[in-house]
Amino acid sequence: MKNRSWQFVSLATVLIAGPVAITAQSPPHPTIVIYGKSWTPASVVARNMGSPEEQTTPMTPYKIIDNVYYVGSLTLSTYLITTPAGNILMDTTYERNVRNIQKSVEQLGFKFSDTKYILGNHWHNDHMEGDALAKELTGAQVWVMAEDVPQLRNVKPGGKEHPIDKELKDGDTLSLGGTVLTAHLTAGHTHGCTTWTMKAKEAGKTYDVVFHCSLRIGAADASKPIPEILVTEFNRTIPVVRALPCDVPLGDHPSQYDIPQKFARLGKSQTNPFIDPAGCNIETDLEEMMFKAVLKEQHDQGLR
Repeated sequence: MKNRSWQFVSLATVLIAGPVAITAQSPPHPTIVIYGKSWTPASVVARNMGSPEEQTTPMTPYKIIDNVYYVGSLTLSTYLITTPAGNILMDTTYERNVRNIQKSVEQLGFKFSDTKYILGNHWHNDHMEGDALAKELTGAQVWVMAEDVPQLRNVKPGGKEHPIDKELKDGDTLSLGGTVLTAHLTAGHTHGCTTWTMKAKEAGKTYDVVFHCSLRIGAADASKPIPEILVTEFNRTIPVVRALPCDVPLGDHPSQYDIPQKFARLGKSQTNPFIDPAGCNIETDLEEMMFKAVLKEQHDQGLR
């Protein structure tokens, strides 16, 4: 991407090596600068999650492209994929949000009861806690990546057993009413983190839509060694994500791919702002840099 230079920025002693400056702090909480903004592990979490009010406040539902719609909150993404044979709901988020998601679906003119499948990006409560209630309301099947099943079984709001109708493996597909979704195992944030891809059409052209799973080092405290299994997973996942054909990047948190800003531009030009191939790996760049920065600081601090 053009004109998007990056560098590490020191808060203490900076050692310059080409375009990269490496930080040293204690305890290790690295700061990086990418695309003109400074980030720490904590600030990435804050950007993703927002306030408790933002997590539950519905965003105005709208069409993204073709049969893909946004029906989530201000900071937690939920997507509706419609087909003539029924609909697919991705990421129910917290159980307390499910009724708002239902209202958003109905506001768009669709029936919540037409939901045939419930998918998720990863097992965390803020993405899949609402599966049981959504299934209760719709009768939909819940499909999840096998590697996330052990943790997902412990997500029991109100004591409800977490529904799991099918365990997926990398490369599995879901076909419904002419739409095909492919599940890609992109482990790291969780062991079963799932990036979904599909095709969408607009103005006679076909586009690759990517529903990204988070690449944040979610299971590691920056002051503790990153488990080797996560290092292995991230080292495999990052090239996989970069290689995915992508024209429309979407995230499990809207802020990851500037979804609110793109929504604000809808209808104000002849082009769809969500068609953004240049932005497909902005989040990948940020998270890869943070991952490497944490590893380096842990090494420098003798934690690895």
